Order: sequence, then C-alpha cells, then structure tokens
Amino acid sequence: MAPDHQFVLTLACRDTKGIVHAVSGLLYQAGCNIIDSQQFGDLEGEHATGLFFMRVHFQAPPQLASAETLNTLFEHTRQQFGMQVHFHALGVRPRLLLMVSQHGHCLNDLLFRWKSGSLGVDIPAIVSNHETYRGLAESYGIPFHHLPLAGGSTAEVKRAQELQVEALVERERIDLVVLARYMQILSEPFCHALAGRAINIHHSFLPSFKGGRPYHQAHARGVKLIGATAHYVTADLDEGPIIEQDVQRVDHTLSAEDFTAVGRDIECMVLARAVRWHVEHRVLVNGHKCVVFR
Repeated sequence: MAPDHQFVLTLACRDTKGIVHAVSGLLYQAGCNIIDSQQFGDLEGEHATGLFFMRVHFQAPPQLASAETLNTLFEHTRQQFGMQVHFHALGVRPRLLLMVSQHGHCLNDLLFRWKSGSLGVDIPAIVSNHETYRGLAESYGIPFHHLPLAGGSTAEVKRAQELQVEALVERERIDLVVLARYMQILSEPFCHALAGRAINIHHSFLPSFKGGRPYHQAHARGVKLIGATAHYVTADLDEGPIIEQDVQRVDHTLSAEDFTAVGRDIECMVLARAVRWHVEHRVLVNGHKCVVFR
C-alpha cells in the first residue's frame, strides 16, 4: 500500500482489562493490518499514574485512509475506555521550526540529518535572535528569520519577540519547535502555547553548574561523566518531561575544550533521537515523565 495508507495510533487511558483486545479487534474488523504494536501500563511504584499507553502502526484499507474516518470509527471505543486517541498519517511529513542562538552544533546536525534523508520531516523556517547562522540556513535553502531582542531582554521585549515566533508557527503550520541551543528563557504563555510540541536540549549538569561555560565548570570540578538531556518545554525551567539522555566518561587527561567537544557531540545525538522519536509518534507524556516506545 502507499505510505498514505499507513497510520500510527497512540492512546492513553486508565489501565483496565480488554483495551488491547478492543483496539486490535476493531482494527481487524475494519480491514486494517497491524504492522507493529507496543503497550505499557504504569501500575507499579510510588509514583505510578495508573495509566495505560499504546502505540499501533497499521495499514488501513483505502476507504478508511484518513485520520477523520478513523476517529469516527473509534468513537465508541474511545468513550467506552475514556481514551485520549490520536491517529497520525505517516504520509504527512511533520513540519519543524528550528530555533538557535550562537552555538550551532545541534542545528547543523539536524540540518544534515534532514538533508540526507535520515530525518523524515520538513523544515520551513529557522529562527534566531542572532545573525550568526543565516549563511548556514541559506546554504540549505531554508528561510532564516532574525528576530532579535531589540532593546534588551526585559519581559515585555521578550514577549513581543515570542509573539512573532507564535505567528510564524501558526503561519507555517508547525508541528514541532526544536530549541537547538536557543539560549533564552521562555515565558510561561509561550510555553503553554507550545505545550507538547517543543523540545529543548541542555547539558545534564543542572543545577550544579549554572550559567555560562558549564563544561569549563565541570572540568574545574573533575567531573567524570558528561551528559545531555532532551525534554519537552514547560514553564518550569529545564524540568519538563524527559525524552532522552546519554552520558560519556571523561577523565583528567582531557582539557576543558575537550569536555566541551564531547558535550556537544552528546547534545547532538540526544536531541536527534528525541526529535526522531517525537516525529515518529513514539513519545507519550505520562504526567511529569514520558513513555518512549522505541
């Protein structure tokens, strides 16, 4: 079948008996072919939410090959189990907005993955509060929007700039905003506007090494592990639901500049994984954490 006949179903609801049977049975009766299915019930531990999560990749017959039709098909089952259900058409490429300041390693990595075909998305715009990476954006043929914080970083100035970003998100029908080392604290209204569709990357030393030059601070303290964290953006700074993390060992033989180089490599890999898993609809938010179906 053509790619636009393939869908991913994601759902979340209270865990109870019969969910998998109801979902798979309904898809079977409708003539769909399940390609892959994963599920998880968060039932154990002090902080268990009691929720059930499921991701199903399937092919639909031509007469059902639209998200609207599939939503109608699932309406009774959705109400029966109190489900949050989403159908994602794999024939539709997610649209990304990349935001960057003056560290371009993550931006460059994502652009290369996109151009080489390993990241199946469209990137209609890049936003920056600096002009530094205009040339890089233009070399990939992507419109570059320089939105400076004119007049300083007061709350009013920052909010005015964020409203320009929100307008761009609306105009370009953006599905995901990626903060590829965009070094500005986002306002609470901006975070709410992008809830569940904005990913940030940072080093994993917070809050131990705040401020500038964190890798130099880590080097001065003799850190043995360098890491990075990708998470969804929330109004709680750097405390959104974590999608992916990774670490690499370092030692006394490395300079502060070596620490920085290692850290940048990890940041690129971690952010790329998080973005790919999000656009493949593998990440479901579970309270303050994430379920990631790999």
